[in-house]
Amino acid sequence: MTDFLFLLLQCARPAALGARVRLDEVDELLVGRGPELRVEPVDDRPRALALRVPDRLMSSAHARLHRVLGGWALTDVKSKNGTMVGGARIDEARLADGDLIEIGHTLFRFRAGLPAVGEPVLIPEAPPVLPGTVSLLPEMQQRLAALGRVAASPAPVVLIGESGAGKELLARAIHAWSGRSGALVAVNCGALNPNLIDSALFGHRRGAFSGATESRPGLVRAADGGTLFLDEIADLPAAGQAALLRVLQEREVLPVGETEPVPVDLRFVSATHRDLDALAASGGLRPDLLARLIGFRFALPPLRQRVEDLGLLVGTLLRRVAGDQSGAVTLSPEAARALVRHSWPGNARELERALESALALAGGVPIAPDHLPAELTGERPAAPPVPAAPEELQARLVALLREHRGNLSAVARAMGKARTQVQRWMKRFDLKAEDYQ
Repeated sequence: MTDFLFLLLQCARPAALGARVRLDEVDELLVGRGPELRVEPVDDRPRALALRVPDRLMSSAHARLHRVLGGWALTDVKSKNGTMVGGARIDEARLADGDLIEIGHTLFRFRAGLPAVGEPVLIPEAPPVLPGTVSLLPEMQQRLAALGRVAASPAPVVLIGESGAGKELLARAIHAWSGRSGALVAVNCGALNPNLIDSALFGHRRGAFSGATESRPGLVRAADGGTLFLDEIADLPAAGQAALLRVLQEREVLPVGETEPVPVDLRFVSATHRDLDALAASGGLRPDLLARLIGFRFALPPLRQRVEDLGLLVGTLLRRVAGDQSGAVTLSPEAARALVRHSWPGNARELERALESALALAGGVPIAPDHLPAELTGERPAAPPVPAAPEELQARLVALLREHRGNLSAVARAMGKARTQVQRWMKRFDLKAEDYQ
């Protein structure tokens, strides 16, 4: 076990992907401004490294992380803009696991006692080809590598994690790593109609029942040669559980209206946010189905438990949302702190939505706290009263649509109303958001 320093966010370059430095082979780490993000040796000190960050608010020699008895301390090296630990300006402070450090306009996190694995220095230069498959946390990096090895086998996999944590992204990565030639077919288990399970999963022959005007292969046969992703497997109706068990046992399906079964070659990946063992014990899930679906379990931790990956996720999502303009996006220090301190109950999905709305509201200026959802800042702006007269309501709605360039979420926040209410008013007054974008 050893200690690490993680670079979480650069306010001037949030589209960068974070970094980490392992501290087991050094006695001090100097942090200061440089032309690019890099770690380099210090000529006259054999057990010292220098972390250079392209942050103009950082002094060239800004802070020094150094060993003390039983741990590490951080010393400000007479910088122009000071050094902060846990939100307080310091001259020198003993560091504790999880401490948030601010040097210039760059946020770091100190972690103690993590597995001493992986590269001593990790600075990702590009988002992963397969989203969700890279982590700066050493233990998570190890587990993802193990998942990659399992993916090359036919073993079924169950992904366990909260909503929005990235289970479907990992399912797609497993399919890509497997090298299987067929498609990945995703099945929303909770959305299957219990009365039409066989037809939806196994397909049907034309004329097999009223309304069957053409033959359909069904979801299972569509994944032949590939991967069947059973999303929210715990919500699968009882009829679907029995039907899938037959597929797992026999490796064949019988389409509705046919008399001969059709062989299939499938890889099964399931996902859930629930305790499958407890569900099987209570009768909500067939134990024999669970036994055949679970070959390898992978627990995907929520974002609040992997803050060290925040910069990696922000950088990846900004490049997805802002495209070629992601390099021009900047954050105020207050907005960066809000991103780091939020608990993200909606995980990466909530983060993506927060960044989308912030970019729209910022309109090219640095993202500030008032561009972020109120849940991140703990403040809800006072909403002006919505006028009762239809003419006044329409005029205010038009004015806000112009101000926020057709962004309905922003208009709803400004009016203190739900987005669905704004949509109803728009329909009432025959207004279209695209006319104001």
